[in-house]
Amino acid sequence: MKALIVGGGGREHALAWSMKRDDPALELYAAPGNPGIAELATCLPIAVTDIDGLLAFAKRESVALTVVGPEGPLASGIVDRFRAERLPVFGPTRDAAEIETSKAWAKSLMLESGIPTARAETCGSVAEARSAIRRFGAPVVVKASGLAAGKGVIICLTTEDAERAVDDMLQDHVFGAAGDTVLVEEFMSGEEISLFAITDGERAIPLVAAQDHKRLLDGDRGPNTGGMGAYAPVSLAGGLVDDVRSSPLVADVLERILHPTLAAMRDRGRPFTGLLYAGLMVTDTGPKVVEFNCRFGDPETQAVLPVLDIKPSLIELFTLVARGEKLTSDVVVRPRGYAVTTVLASEGYPDTPRLGDRIELPDMPDDILLFHAGTRLTERGELVTSGGRVLAVTALASSVADAQRRSLELATHVQFRGKQLRSDIGWRELTRHAGAA
Repeated sequence: MKALIVGGGGREHALAWSMKRDDPALELYAAPGNPGIAELATCLPIAVTDIDGLLAFAKRESVALTVVGPEGPLASGIVDRFRAERLPVFGPTRDAAEIETSKAWAKSLMLESGIPTARAETCGSVAEARSAIRRFGAPVVVKASGLAAGKGVIICLTTEDAERAVDDMLQDHVFGAAGDTVLVEEFMSGEEISLFAITDGERAIPLVAAQDHKRLLDGDRGPNTGGMGAYAPVSLAGGLVDDVRSSPLVADVLERILHPTLAAMRDRGRPFTGLLYAGLMVTDTGPKVVEFNCRFGDPETQAVLPVLDIKPSLIELFTLVARGEKLTSDVVVRPRGYAVTTVLASEGYPDTPRLGDRIELPDMPDDILLFHAGTRLTERGELVTSGGRVLAVTALASSVADAQRRSLELATHVQFRGKQLRSDIGWRELTRHAGAA
């Protein structure tokens, strides 16, 4: 079987690793891939934005399954193009992907459909946004409506901070066109988790819940990033259970959030197939949606897939959805141990990451996985940094404490100039475990 992964980051490396684990004989391609993915797949010099090139390759090679990693090509309609040529592809159409590409549209969908989420107002001008800020009061959340690489959400503790965020987005265009429309949103208290679900448009198969760490520095300080690490599973969502759907929280999310969202999408003529990512706030009154994404999250994927025990296999489920077939109810999903993923970022990240620094890697133990995110090989064969987030170190263990210790230990032995990392990934889970002891 031939399969193609579209993308070249840490998420796509984790997908490649997982698919090859499911089927070692899989003939795997990645476009454009990266040096880590190249150890598992044939990397192609085709950009994720070159849909014509991707389509031509898939047709020429009779690719049986294409899995789209990043949101960009989904927003550009890659799934629509592949389906028009009757090529199996895992992901949502351009219209369905708007659940991520327009936070304003997604918020409207949720509020109209009674899906638990924060109150919000959509604003297209500074005056509108400032008026909304006064109505909500502080703390308040300001969000760029479009795609902003995971950095367009600003939690503002004062009205002055909120007004500054609005000015940055609507006047100074710090997020480009993504910030031409903003949401001023009610602040929600609680703990955030990420829950992925594979869906055929009607049935949702939840995977193992994870928790991302967005802030750059330990203790959740510093600027927002695309994610500095993650761990899975999360005890709030059941932890080490025999089936994730046995968790009361996951069952509640399925009943009140995921299934109603899929129904609302169908009612609007935008059935969602592929991977639906629910970013959730676990509040005192139950889980509420912070945001939806239309694809696997990064770096949560690097923690979720290594601990994922799923039957049928991920490849089988991807293929069913990609062919337009229905998922069955007999899928079993459970975690096997804990995973902690520590992200290593370039000097200057997230604002102006430094590129081109030589990377020195240690020997890799069997219980550690190293996923490449922003790396490239020079003409002399040297591995160097090529992005803000460079590598993700995932450790597997029978306890979250051991997984965190092993991930951090290996992360400290990776060397490149100005390396940034957090040493406290999973700290909330460790606090809960300590309190239960």
